[in-house]
Amino acid sequence: MAFDPVAWINTPRWQASRLGLDRMVDLLERLGRPQDDLRFVHVAGTNGKGSTCAYLASVLQAAGLRVGLFTSPFVYCFEERIRVNGVNISAEELARAVEVVRPVAEAMEAATGDHPTEFELMAAVALEHFRAAGCDIVVMEVGLGGRLDATNAIDAPEVSVICRIGLDHTDLLGDTLAAIAGEKAGIMKAGAPVVSWPQEPEAMAVIRAVADERGCALAVPDFAALAVGPLEGAAWGGATAAGEVAGGGAAATAAGEVAGTSTDGTFAGALTAVRRFTYRGEAFATRMLGRYQPANAAVAIEAVGVLRERGWAISEASLKEGIAAACWPGRFEVVGTSPLTIVDGGHNPQGAVALADSLADGLGPAGRGSVVFAMGVLADKDYPAMVAAVAPWARALIAYTPANPRALAAEDLAACARAAGIEAEVAPDPAAALARARDRTGTAGVAVAFGTLYAIADLRLERL
Repeated sequence: MAFDPVAWINTPRWQASRLGLDRMVDLLERLGRPQDDLRFVHVAGTNGKGSTCAYLASVLQAAGLRVGLFTSPFVYCFEERIRVNGVNISAEELARAVEVVRPVAEAMEAATGDHPTEFELMAAVALEHFRAAGCDIVVMEVGLGGRLDATNAIDAPEVSVICRIGLDHTDLLGDTLAAIAGEKAGIMKAGAPVVSWPQEPEAMAVIRAVADERGCALAVPDFAALAVGPLEGAAWGGATAAGEVAGGGAAATAAGEVAGTSTDGTFAGALTAVRRFTYRGEAFATRMLGRYQPANAAVAIEAVGVLRERGWAISEASLKEGIAAACWPGRFEVVGTSPLTIVDGGHNPQGAVALADSLADGLGPAGRGSVVFAMGVLADKDYPAMVAAVAPWARALIAYTPANPRALAAEDLAACARAAGIEAEVAPDPAAALARARDRTGTAGVAVAFGTLYAIADLRLERL
């Protein structure tokens, strides 16, 4: 049987998450420090990391750079976690990079008795691929936390970015915003500039203190200078014509003609929607439709400003084109009409609140009590708070058990929903739950699937 690089990386005996940098530093030293040939934007945070990474990678690519992008978890296929200029690593490229890393990792295990974790192997494979691909810059998303995350083995980045911090992974990162902020702030390197979401006061105090201690210039988006327009386009009954968006030219084409298209092309051309916004007096458009997305874009825009100060040539046209062209699957993504069907990766209370805000924005007050949710969640999440966040919008909830060892049983989720006053039933799997939700809404209703990123590939069906 031919060697399977994905199966090797996913070998069960090293899948456990073990925070710490020693193994990763050792592995990269043995690989000849591939990170030394690369320059980075390093992105941490609880919510919004993936979207912010997508905005940044899109802008940098629009500026004519060769851009690596490392993210997790994957939605559709393993290879999408490692991309160059928006293209997933190919099977051949993945095999080549793994064949470089594999003997080094196995020699390291033989010498030390400790094998790198799955995530460490994947990060090392990504760095090896980005070096071989000759990337000008890499947008690197933290896997978990920051201070002890494998990605933190890189040296000082061009800019560190800390997205919105919330209470998640409290068993590993701490059970207060200040403690979690301390872990996220661990990606700050001495003298390297930082952009941070304007955090809650206790988290922001930690970010500022670490920035001061390490001599990092700190930029914070001014959300008072952010004006967000309503959803527009065919999927929402709006009058916006394709291409008639802020920015004009290529940016208009990206946000108008491609909006609603998935990265895998499943729904290409089927749905057109856009959201306009202005930030610091400049007009932008995005096809990432959540009410929260312009705020993520503002974080990315601030990071672009820092990169410009450091000598990166990124024109205003490239900035607007990149923001308009950026896409990220499963973030308040419209995947069907008749009924309107939305898939959202919100998987913690903060994400559920953001989903509810986007529903309020898109549906208006008349939409309260009209949405049928398909929901699956992991048992270690604060799922009662998630259910409470969407309860005002719920007509019913269809619960399923995600295919994950940490999954909450569908029956337990349904009981939680009923306790919150929501009519609930159980479906055998994600696809059945969404199909049932769509059936219950009728053609004029709204079906929303959310709760975990791990089920999105099963939820977004070509037949919608």
